Amino acid sequence: MEFGIYELFTLIGALGFFIYGMKVMSDGIQKVAGSKMRGILSKMTSNRFLGVATGFLITALLQSSSATTVMIVSFVNAGLLTLVESIGVIMGANVGTTITAWLISLLGFKVKISAIALPIIAIGMPMMFSSNRKMKSWAEVLIGFALLFMGLDHLKGAVPDLQANSEFLSFLANYANMGIYSTLMFIGVGTMLTLIVQSSSAAMAITLIMCNMGYIPFELAAAMVLGENIGTTITANVAALVGNVHAKRAAKAHFIFNIFGVIWMIIAFSYFITSIDGFMQNNKGFIQNLVESNAKTESLGDEMIFNCTDTATISWITANKGLTITEYKTAKNSYLIVNDDFANLIASSDNEEILNWSNNNSEIAASIATIKDVTTSPLNNAKAVPIGLSIFHTLFNIINLLLLVWFVPLISRIVIKMQPSKGDVDEEFHLEHIGSGLMQTSELSVLEAKKEVSKFGRISSKLFKMIPELMTETDNKKFNNLMSRIKKYEDITDRMEVEIADYLAEAAKGELSDTASKKVRSMLSIVNDMERIGDICYQMSITIERKNEQKAYFTPELRTSLEEMIAEVLKALEIMNKNLNSEYKQVSMADANGAEDIINKMRNKLRKEYLTKIEKGEVKIQTGMIYNNLIHSLEKVGDHVHNITEAITGN
Repeated sequence: MEFGIYELFTLIGALGFFIYGMKVMSDGIQKVAGSKMRGILSKMTSNRFLGVATGFLITALLQSSSATTVMIVSFVNAGLLTLVESIGVIMGANVGTTITAWLISLLGFKVKISAIALPIIAIGMPMMFSSNRKMKSWAEVLIGFALLFMGLDHLKGAVPDLQANSEFLSFLANYANMGIYSTLMFIGVGTMLTLIVQSSSAAMAITLIMCNMGYIPFELAAAMVLGENIGTTITANVAALVGNVHAKRAAKAHFIFNIFGVIWMIIAFSYFITSIDGFMQNNKGFIQNLVESNAKTESLGDEMIFNCTDTATISWITANKGLTITEYKTAKNSYLIVNDDFANLIASSDNEEILNWSNNNSEIAASIATIKDVTTSPLNNAKAVPIGLSIFHTLFNIINLLLLVWFVPLISRIVIKMQPSKGDVDEEFHLEHIGSGLMQTSELSVLEAKKEVSKFGRISSKLFKMIPELMTETDNKKFNNLMSRIKKYEDITDRMEVEIADYLAEAAKGELSDTASKKVRSMLSIVNDMERIGDICYQMSITIERKNEQKAYFTPELRTSLEEMIAEVLKALEIMNKNLNSEYKQVSMADANGAEDIINKMRNKLRKEYLTKIEKGEVKIQTGMIYNNLIHSLEKVGDHVHNITEAITGN
């Protein structure tokens, strides 16, 4: 078959079909299990083993380790996970991605799911129009599942016939037997393939298809799998480029984990390949049940026969098949199935029958026995390679996990040294990861935004605490530095409001549950109030600066009263932050109402105090105006803090 532009676009289209099906199914599963996944992530602890289990579970559900690792990087960036927690989750994600290989190996080649794909879509289609959100999400799962295997079927048909390509066969012949250099070369091929398709699952599917067709031998395919494990880490590192230092560290930890695994596997590569081959041959009955049903006749017979090199055996084969040597070579080169009777005889005969049939020719019998014995060997049977590759992929990731899970704190220290902090602002307030096109649903985006809003609350509190420092600072240099910090933080609050609001607006375009929709409305209101708190704090700093310039003097009584009101506002901010970090539906207004009442009473009290002192001539009118501005600003901060708890409760 010629491979031109049309065939190239057909191949790309089939790959797109596969990836799109995987994405639709992944999104549907996230929506169906959204609340459970949020609960798992929200309750994540520093226990690395729990992190591993969580990473495995999420990747097994999403069917994409790239999606999981990019999501984990974004969660670290948003503060949902610490670096140590994220490393455990990423380790689990690496094991979880092996599920994809097993699905394709066991179902993609053995069961013609594509034949029932349209009926599956027929079941899912009416569910798409259901008013029940969960039912619609289940429809996405079914339709995505069908599309994934339809895409896989098209992908198998779109891959060019490389056996007929003499250049390709020559390339394999030249580069397949170069020892470690061949391994390194095909590790590079696997890495590039994953970078091109941007999905380790899709890269694995392509590798499995090429193996199943006999285009790539088991050893080179295993090397490609190692390369795909490297390629998938680059996706996460690209996502982390726009994240903060914690996100970059998490991505680098993923890279270190996989690179270390590839290094030790290169050293033990030959041993592993031989061990897997031995295991599959020693468990022939079990493996044969996994290999597709026609492997016994097609693979055991002609594939193995055409791979024979023993002269006596070839002569005997050609005689029994009624072929000349030329016809045999033609059949061998074109990989034809010429006579199933011969293959079936070998498949159903034991060594004694073969000996009798071959006129007690021990050399021929030994060769035939060897043919029969290697049926389930991935080194000799192309149909067994997908199973062998799945075993290799699984063993590699599990052993790598068992080796490194004990060294999570060490890996954490290494990546911290590799990616040092550049300062407070860079690490605490860098939110540009929002809008980086992460593979996650609107439901998960709302969870991420909630953590950002909680962080916004902490920043607002930190900004407000600079006000009493500014009031008491007498050193001009320190005073000016504080003024600069307050201005910088006010700019940060402006940026955070815009970024979080834009992110929430994007999330709201997707399908959200009623609870999530309500939470989005609440958070939009919350970030608006927080931005106003930042503005008020900046205005207060300008007022204090003016007070110093005008040498306005507050009496000890006025200063003490002002400090008491500031203390009450700080208590209100503590209540606000506690509520922001709680489940919104569990928050009550009681504490916030109490704090608001106290602040309002103090405002009235302080206003009377300074007016009385002005009347008595103890305070100048200009000083009184400055004092009044500060009281008013504190009361407005209290109002916005109260508004935030109201938004949380939905009042």
